[in-house]
Amino acid sequence: MKDSLHKRNSGQRYRVILNELEKKGYVTVQDFSEVLGVSEVTIRKDLKELESKKMLLRSHGGASPISSLINDRHIDEKEKIMVDEKIRIANAANQLLNKNDRIIIASGTTLLYFARMISITEPLTVITPSVKVSLTLCYNPNMEIIQLGGNMRKSSATVIGSYAEQFLDGMMCNKLFIGVDGIGIDFGLTTSNIEEAYLNRHMINAAKEVIVLADSSKFGKQGFGKICDIEQVDHIITDKNAPQNLLKFIRDKGITVTLV
Repeated sequence: MKDSLHKRNSGQRYRVILNELEKKGYVTVQDFSEVLGVSEVTIRKDLKELESKKMLLRSHGGASPISSLINDRHIDEKEKIMVDEKIRIANAANQLLNKNDRIIIASGTTLLYFARMISITEPLTVITPSVKVSLTLCYNPNMEIIQLGGNMRKSSATVIGSYAEQFLDGMMCNKLFIGVDGIGIDFGLTTSNIEEAYLNRHMINAAKEVIVLADSSKFGKQGFGKICDIEQVDHIITDKNAPQNLLKFIRDKGITVTLV
């Protein structure tokens, strides 16, 4: 069978490549080479050609489907997607909280589920740009809540801009819990809005530990605004459907990965 695959012309290889990407979300050059029975050099040429036709996105050692580019959606819409996975991720994040922690909770639906899940009864300081997170936690007597100020981004019910960024400068918290729209090898963590990406960078600088809460649909995806390289992350909590090849790469970087 491998010999017959080897003889496929470029058009046939392209169809196999695109089908594999749609099924798996991210595929390595090595995997393509084994499936198609051709050299990795040939696969790289194929991927370059398909990228030039805007049919896929190349990344380090592999490719993702063009559908991995993220469009901005309202938080109310995103909140209804992959609910069970988000609840499990939120529960795992809840286990990481300690007495007197000073934490930052970024914006996003998974972070909102996390805020709803917090059960610690010891003192906790929470800094957040998310109005929904603040409203969720404001009735908890053991929590000190610091709502960042700035311009309201209505689609995500969160603040953005220089006021929030300046407030975070010079601050140091124990943990940052952050959500993303995309996680990739070459492009790292991304979000659909450039101003939210800027604010997230300031959050990362203000935290000793960066913990990403992201369901498996975010892997291999790419948003418009880059937050940071993958190497700046300490811990990723995701569900068991996340692509194993990407998780291996992430673990090899020394990043803790928790699957729920």
